[in-house]
Amino acid sequence: MQQAPVVNVRDDDNDEIDLLGLFGTLIDHRWLIAAITGAFMVAGAAYAVLATPVFQANALLQVEAKKNDLLGFSDIGSMLGKESPSATEIELIQSRSVIGKTVDNLKLDIVIQPKYFPVFGEFLARRFQNKNPGEIAEPLLGLNSFAWGGESLKIFKLDLPDSQLGKKLTLTAGENGHFTLVDEDDNLLASSRAGELFEQNGVTFQIEELHANPGTRFRIIRNPRLTSILDYQESLDVAERGKESGMIGLALESTDPDQAIKILNEIAAIYVRQNVERTSAEAAQSLAFLKEQLPEVKKDLEKAGKALNEYQTRSKSVDITLETKAILDQIVGLDTSISELKLQQAEMDRKFTRQHPAYRALLTQIGELSSKQKSLASKVEGLPSTQQELLSLTRDVEVGTAIYTQLLNKSQELDVMRAGTVGNVRLIDTADVNFLKPVKPKKILIVLIATILGGFLAVALVLVRKALNRGLESPEAIEQLGLPVYASIPYSILQKAEEDKVSRGRGRSNGTSLLAVTHPTDLAIEALRSLRTSLHFAMHEADNNRLMISGPSPQVGKTFVSVNLAAVIAQTGLRVLLIDVDMRKGYLHKVLGVSSDNGLSDILARRCDMATAIHKTPVDNFDFVSRGQIPPNPSELLMHANFSALLEQVSKQYDLVILDTPPLLAVTDAAIVGRLSGTNLIVTRYGLNPAKEIELTVRRFTQNGVAIKGAIFNGVEKKASNKYGYSDYGYYHYAYASDKN
Repeated sequence: MQQAPVVNVRDDDNDEIDLLGLFGTLIDHRWLIAAITGAFMVAGAAYAVLATPVFQANALLQVEAKKNDLLGFSDIGSMLGKESPSATEIELIQSRSVIGKTVDNLKLDIVIQPKYFPVFGEFLARRFQNKNPGEIAEPLLGLNSFAWGGESLKIFKLDLPDSQLGKKLTLTAGENGHFTLVDEDDNLLASSRAGELFEQNGVTFQIEELHANPGTRFRIIRNPRLTSILDYQESLDVAERGKESGMIGLALESTDPDQAIKILNEIAAIYVRQNVERTSAEAAQSLAFLKEQLPEVKKDLEKAGKALNEYQTRSKSVDITLETKAILDQIVGLDTSISELKLQQAEMDRKFTRQHPAYRALLTQIGELSSKQKSLASKVEGLPSTQQELLSLTRDVEVGTAIYTQLLNKSQELDVMRAGTVGNVRLIDTADVNFLKPVKPKKILIVLIATILGGFLAVALVLVRKALNRGLESPEAIEQLGLPVYASIPYSILQKAEEDKVSRGRGRSNGTSLLAVTHPTDLAIEALRSLRTSLHFAMHEADNNRLMISGPSPQVGKTFVSVNLAAVIAQTGLRVLLIDVDMRKGYLHKVLGVSSDNGLSDILARRCDMATAIHKTPVDNFDFVSRGQIPPNPSELLMHANFSALLEQVSKQYDLVILDTPPLLAVTDAAIVGRLSGTNLIVTRYGLNPAKEIELTVRRFTQNGVAIKGAIFNGVEKKASNKYGYSDYGYYHYAYASDKN
């Protein structure tokens, strides 16, 4: 038989063919990809259904900006582009002062969780509907250590040593409200009854309410106060709705919607109360400042009025001219404004340093008004001395009167504000939860992500397996190694079914699972008939009529090829003898439905003769010798002269002797048998044997003086990866999907 020509592959097409080949590989493994993707989708759906729903409570606050300070003066900070007051209020809401009081009031540092059955216990507990108040679900299958629905535990007081803070404690409910509390090491910490105070060894524990089946367990954790505060500061979402709108939204996510509502309402109430107290304290402080200033202003006003009266008396009722009146109005306005700013400066001295931007802006404003005041001084100097004196005295009286009146009004307003305790914050919407629409888990999104992840992992798995599998998938690749391919045998699902029956012990004890007999029209048998024709011409030049069939490794299907090839050759009228030379793991006797007793090893060990060892098969002209008893030294038996004599004897009695040997790379038996055979073939497996393994097999045979005539390419599968690649021709593509012959 001529050696097949070497197939040359164009380098410039490699990239394209690789991509098409990968696409074909994905098509070949579409059911595996679909199965893995479906499994992930089901797992995602199960998680979405079983996961504990998370609800979000929402509340809304309004913060009113202070246009003027408590003294009624304009806010200098607004002139500097000061940020919205909401930013400050958001920080106050999230402060430890507010969150800490909430934790203390609601005992949020005590975490209570019933112990549920793994995976689906909490799901069942959530769906328990108590028809009567206080009803508790019956334990499923008698597992009373788990909570199944309706259980409740409220702790009134729990004080623990510092060593137990943050650790998981276990409370076990007993009969009639009794309970026991143990630590992580099962050391008893408390044993008492609901409603009774327990104090011992640094543990103070009192339960307010306990409803559970006897034996039900609860996990209890008493966290350090600061830890609880930090946790709620992180979980609380506070943000302004709309830029500089003054509307602050509060949101809190929790698996217990009622608890989330309580927490948000408590935070809002504490914050509003602190805002009112802060405003009241500020009003009281400003009122005290005004009361200190009022006597001084009144005293100055009386003094100015007295001086004006005395001057008018001395001057005999001198009136102010229109020109002087105009100047006076300007001066009074400036003096009043300057006096107001200086009062504000005195107030700011208590709040800010002189380097504060608001303080410096105030000084700048006072300086501008003072410069205007100086410009009016030149006009005053041009007036008659009598008008100048009268203007000065009148200015003092009018400025003093304006300032005194304003301070008196502000004093009364602050007194009312302090008594009314009204802040600049209002609670618009109390906390509420949409019980019908939890925010987590997002079921559709989870299922979608799980499905995409499953598909990605499935594709990655297929591609990795493809990359790691270096098995050859075309006869051309074998011929490129210099080894002719005598036949390409398609994979047979029918043969796989027959082998499964034998492996499960369901094969007929006196029958056969020979494919050439049970399904003679199978494509694999048709390929063996083509091999029969090729061997007819190839063995003309052989030294003898013996054909050895081996392989590089196990699972290549050499036994399938040997027994079915013998059958199809015998069907032509030639007398064929098949010998199972694999005395270690040979199973040809199972395929043919005969006993392994009195086989090759027994002949070589002189435990039986040839006539006893030869078995008839259902196929005429087809005889068979089993492996016999498993010997401790198969290789030594094959090297003995008895084996050579046996082959000489059967070669004269039969037209063809087929020797089924173990794989060469596993044991050396095939090399021994190959020296005594005129024709030697190896069976390679589609997608199983890499090129290096085949090369090593041929090299091993050559080193032992055995010439390999060619190869049989077995188990060829029809794959899309081949269809889209270079191998889309040849009858070996008529194959069935998957496994081993």
